[in-house]
Amino acid sequence: MSEPIIYVVSDSVGETAELVTKAAISQFNGSNTVMKRFPYIEDFSNIDEVISLAKLNQGLIVYTLVKPEMRAYIKEQAMKEELYAFDVIGPLIDKFESFYEKKPLFEPGVVRKLDDDYFKKVEAIEFAVKYDDGRDPRGLLKADIILVGVSRTSKTPLSQYLALKRLKVANVPLVPEVDPPEELFTVSPQKCFGLKIGSEKLNSIRRERLKSLGLNDQASYANLKRIEEELAYFEKVAEKIGCHVVDVTNKAVEETANIITNIYQKYQ
Repeated sequence: MSEPIIYVVSDSVGETAELVTKAAISQFNGSNTVMKRFPYIEDFSNIDEVISLAKLNQGLIVYTLVKPEMRAYIKEQAMKEELYAFDVIGPLIDKFESFYEKKPLFEPGVVRKLDDDYFKKVEAIEFAVKYDDGRDPRGLLKADIILVGVSRTSKTPLSQYLALKRLKVANVPLVPEVDPPEELFTVSPQKCFGLKIGSEKLNSIRRERLKSLGLNDQASYANLKRIEEELAYFEKVAEKIGCHVVDVTNKAVEETANIITNIYQKYQ
């Protein structure tokens, strides 16, 4: 017997219903079930179409419909045609309504609304990618926050994490043989943050990095003397900028980000 088609029905994009269905199917090894998604179901005629197809192919229906009348209709029609239909979100909405003693919005797609906050977040993420690792010094003039540090001090992950807080972040890698961009010394030092790290810790991080790339962990990149030279250079540049310095030696990215945002907000 061939496996039934699963019709995923939603008044939004249908992603939630499909993910839940896939998670359930994954428990049955080797299942080759076909799923067909029907998004943006807006009226009863759309539901009738799905019911007809499911009946024709003896399929199953999984749905996320927030409007009570739509949920009731698909349930009623499925029962009439002796089809299996599973309501993913309805029972939870009903339970929350009882728990919070509050009426739901019954508005499809609320979770995916593209509001102003969303666009600011996307813009900040794109900014962090564009001006990562000192790619374009002009970004320093537009940034809310500038991170400065030697290689492997978490500049990139920090930039991305802060971008999720809608902050535009640029970062500059410091290497003794390369002069920092002039723009770094013309921006306000209040928005610059130097990332300091212990030499032993950095040595360990760099050695692991080289190993993960299949390279010799004794390369100059992970040489302790070389690292100490880079850190001394960092101290010199940070002092010249007059920036805040955060010790990231034993800190998680989230912890460092909180320190930076707290300092940044004091100056806003």
